[in-house]
Amino acid sequence: MGRLTMLRPALLSIALLFTVLPAAAHEIRPTIADIEIGEAEMTMSLRTTLEALISGVDLSLVDDTNDAPEAAIYDRLRAMEPAALEQAFRDAWPRISEGFLIEVDGERLSPEIGALQIPNIGDIELPRDSLLTVTATLPEGDAGVRVGLAPQFGTFVPRQIGGGENAYEGFLDGGSLTPELPRGEALTEGAWPVFLRYVGAGFEHIIPLGLDHILFVLGLFFFATRFGPLLWQVTAFTVAHTITLALASTGVVSVPASIVEPLIAATIVYVGVENTLGWGNIRGRTLLVFAFGLLHGLGFASVLGDYGIASDRFAVALIGFNIGVEFGQLAVIAIAFALVGWFMTKEWYRKAIAIPASLVIAAIGAFWVVERTLL
Repeated sequence: MGRLTMLRPALLSIALLFTVLPAAAHEIRPTIADIEIGEAEMTMSLRTTLEALISGVDLSLVDDTNDAPEAAIYDRLRAMEPAALEQAFRDAWPRISEGFLIEVDGERLSPEIGALQIPNIGDIELPRDSLLTVTATLPEGDAGVRVGLAPQFGTFVPRQIGGGENAYEGFLDGGSLTPELPRGEALTEGAWPVFLRYVGAGFEHIIPLGLDHILFVLGLFFFATRFGPLLWQVTAFTVAHTITLALASTGVVSVPASIVEPLIAATIVYVGVENTLGWGNIRGRTLLVFAFGLLHGLGFASVLGDYGIASDRFAVALIGFNIGVEFGQLAVIAIAFALVGWFMTKEWYRKAIAIPASLVIAAIGAFWVVERTLL
């Protein structure tokens, strides 16, 4: 039992880490921008959350605005009428404008507010997407334009309009810039760069952003005693969420996030409890995992929809995103196996590692059920 004594602090640390990580990873969404570049002016129309920009929330550090130090300011702004919010935004524009990175030949350009459309208040528990139009006067010459957002503004999805189905569509971390976008025409790219970009997006949605999906996969891991059946379960999960992801992303199926998110948390509770009580068998668990995967796919759909994918690229993006999710799930399993998988064949593994870990998973899932329904 000496090895168990050494493992307990590590397992406890992992458990404590999960309890302090944010539960809701879907409130902050990428900023999507349609960019048009003429000979003398650049126009950029952004779907963004003005409240986050005004309050100064650093979107690169949190997954949910409730976890930001500026959460109270954000909530107050979220309850403002459109006219009051617009005035607050214009007052803060000198600071906010510094986060718009627009360059020509390495020279920073000064953006100006072109137009602003703000929806009515609505449900203040949900983010409010406003449409902001930003313009910048271009210097003389034919040098292209590079565009980006400061790191604190979060993920940026720029799309150059006017280039047909192959027009450039980026997926950038905050602080990164687009390639040089030409004037008077659109930069184009093939399907392969789009595919690779969404493989990365799918992976990122599992590691580090998909905490609920990570816990679900860990629940599968701590049920398994052999690697082969575990891979089958993970594959069944992927096939299932691919089906509902495609159906939901194309509008065939629509289920509100207020229903999907608590149910996803409930699936985490179930696998944790089932692991602890020793219910089920491999075949039954695989069928159950498939059913749960259908539900998780609805959660993935809201994320993929946030990227505003052009219809001509949807199939490529969907395939890439799913492959990225699968890679992320396999990475979670690989990490778990590297930490404790070597002890699967030991008599004490289930009692000392699998059951305690499953109880932690079930407890976190139960907290999320309550948080997503009552809090």
